[in-house]
Amino acid sequence: MNIRTGEKFLVLGGTGKTGRRVAERLTGQGLPVRIGSRSGEVPFDWENPSTWEAALHDVRAVYITYYPDLAVPGAADAIGSFARLAVENGIKRLVLLSGRGEEEAQLSELALQNSGADWTILRASWFSQNFSENFLLDFVLSGTVALPVGDVKEPFIDADDIADVAVAALSDDRHIGKLYELTGPRLLTFAEAVREIANASGQDVRYVQISAEAFTSALTQEGLPEDVISLLNYLFIQVLDGRNAHLTDGVQVALGREPLDFADYAKKVAAAGIWGATQK
Repeated sequence: MNIRTGEKFLVLGGTGKTGRRVAERLTGQGLPVRIGSRSGEVPFDWENPSTWEAALHDVRAVYITYYPDLAVPGAADAIGSFARLAVENGIKRLVLLSGRGEEEAQLSELALQNSGADWTILRASWFSQNFSENFLLDFVLSGTVALPVGDVKEPFIDADDIADVAVAALSDDRHIGKLYELTGPRLLTFAEAVREIANASGQDVRYVQISAEAFTSALTQEGLPEDVISLLNYLFIQVLDGRNAHLTDGVQVALGREPLDFADYAKKVAAAGIWGATQK
């Protein structure tokens, strides 16, 4: 297939936490968007490279998220292959969502940088939305968030901030060649984050630290595949070891404003009723 470059913005993972927000913002600006997903009008599947060319047809720039995570084996090869295909066909503007403090994710970053693309990398900390749009939502609704994480502090980042930076990077050349580390404005332990959620929602939600063995056992009992369990263990037990317990100014540099605070996120989600009744 001969790919013809055009005006569309391809958003890979366009139904996910950040991809959905990026697509909504671009559409709101009157810009044409193609959602890259297995169920998309033009299907895109990371595990099926034969779908990549059609998804790139009539595209000018791409927001890249990788499922399930850049830490999994083969991610860097896939990112590199996709980026080279895009560049070979004249689509050079590529923006990658990466993970903060993940050595495996940095291999994908390097693959993008070596592809010849006009790249921007968004290296993000833990999403605030993991508590409301991810499997942690079930923990919150149960009243107990039980994880193998102690007093390590994390600068939770709001997915809306990530989306704002991504849209800026896709549409403004001044972000070419920039790597932005994106964090929220405040360090919180998981226990403190859960307390913010309880205060905002008025619900009785508590945090309990459990052992790595208990965490793995619980995931196994839920019937999760071994590769998913391995990924979650890596993220919760290895990455959350304090390596990211500091703030950065990526949002400020990219957008010229402060990042959103976790407390404001919690109030917004609570007001929407996602966690149950709100405090009177």
